[in-house]
Amino acid sequence: MNKSFFLTFMACCTLLSCRSDEDSIQKIDQIMNFYIQDANGKDLLRPGQIGSFTTITLNDNLAATDVAPISFSPKMTTDSIFYQEYIAGATRQLVNGSDANSENRQYRSDVRVALTKKLTDSTFSEIDNDTLQIFYNWTPSIFEVSKVLYNNNEVQVTKDSENRNIVKITK
Repeated sequence: MNKSFFLTFMACCTLLSCRSDEDSIQKIDQIMNFYIQDANGKDLLRPGQIGSFTTITLNDNLAATDVAPISFSPKMTTDSIFYQEYIAGATRQLVNGSDANSENRQYRSDVRVALTKKLTDSTFSEIDNDTLQIFYNWTPSIFEVSKVLYNNNEVQVTKDSENRNIVKITK
């Protein structure tokens, strides 16, 4: 009898400890899809196409070392428009909310974007070094992208139908 009571008691304790408190879960919203286009809206990320950026590298300017590549994934929409998906990887520096215990903080990532454009079938442009700054807001309930600067100009961040962050850069 004592054995079955003990097992029942342990099972109840285990089930109670597995409960989740929905209020304590922080929502993470940091994935961004970067589109690069010209002033006419032409997609400039088409691999191998003359006039497009065929080589793209990202480097973390806030990292402890000078060479700190950041990963991203080249993707394509169902409409055959190319983009770069950035999930995470760059160092985040606390900007305001002076300490890590503040209830509302802002972080910044600083990234060098190196782009090489295909000029002809056999020639490529010099590397175009641009800067990308990503600002994030942090509260106990959400960590989200708040602002993006490309070459010190603010770029609009919108959401698509699946609530992904869309960043369209015009070059």
